[in-house]
Amino acid sequence: MIETATTIATKTMKACGIAVRPLHDIDDMRLCVDLQRRIWGYAETDIVPDAMFAVAEHSGGQVLGAEHDGRLVGFALAYAARRSGVEYLHSHMVGVVPEYQDRGVGRLLKLAQREDAIARGINLIEWTFDPLQIKNAHFNLARLGAVIRHYIPNCYGRTSSPLHAGLPTDRLVAEWWIQSNRVERILGGEVPASRSPQSRVCVPADMRQICKDDPPRAEKIQAEVRQQFETGFAAGRIAVGFELDPQQGCYVLEPYED
Repeated sequence: MIETATTIATKTMKACGIAVRPLHDIDDMRLCVDLQRRIWGYAETDIVPDAMFAVAEHSGGQVLGAEHDGRLVGFALAYAARRSGVEYLHSHMVGVVPEYQDRGVGRLLKLAQREDAIARGINLIEWTFDPLQIKNAHFNLARLGAVIRHYIPNCYGRTSSPLHAGLPTDRLVAEWWIQSNRVERILGGEVPASRSPQSRVCVPADMRQICKDDPPRAEKIQAEVRQQFETGFAAGRIAVGFELDPQQGCYVLEPYED
């Protein structure tokens, strides 16, 4: 039997002491607004207001909260979407407060999104993320099993968030086919066999520091990454894996069908 987000709401996750539940009350959604300030450091003009959380909840999307000792420490916000006759969820935000990061809370929220979507007959969840954020890339591809075939230059325009370092908000589109064999295997701990020919798009491990210390160099690296992805996608390859070492993180692009 597939557990839904409602079922998850009744459980305390023993691994990290976190409970996930759907958020319906506007006061809870206002807490998510405050969390945006703490997580991303947004100016008021860039914050998603509580009304848009309510819109998601009332129109077939998702608003999930992660709690510890009755305190909200993370959230997920997704909107109902449809493209070419396919219904899916667009996961606009998943955020965890700094003191709870790297403790499995983000993964827990993504798995709750998946379980809720499966219970509703939805097979695809998409989201965008910064190609230069290699920890997120490793999580999305190697831990969750998402694949990537689209690159959007400057998707949201330049924002006030220090995490964006004044750069154009280039984004990759993660496609998470939540009931595919690939995703089932990866969530079960398997590493899918690679195919050839392969190519790689690599980002320095110290990219965040480069963004702080040398913005012109950071923007040059971003432009090179953009061009490599666009070339790879035009050649019919898809990002299906991510390799991480102390020097760099590399997207693995190869032919793919699922």
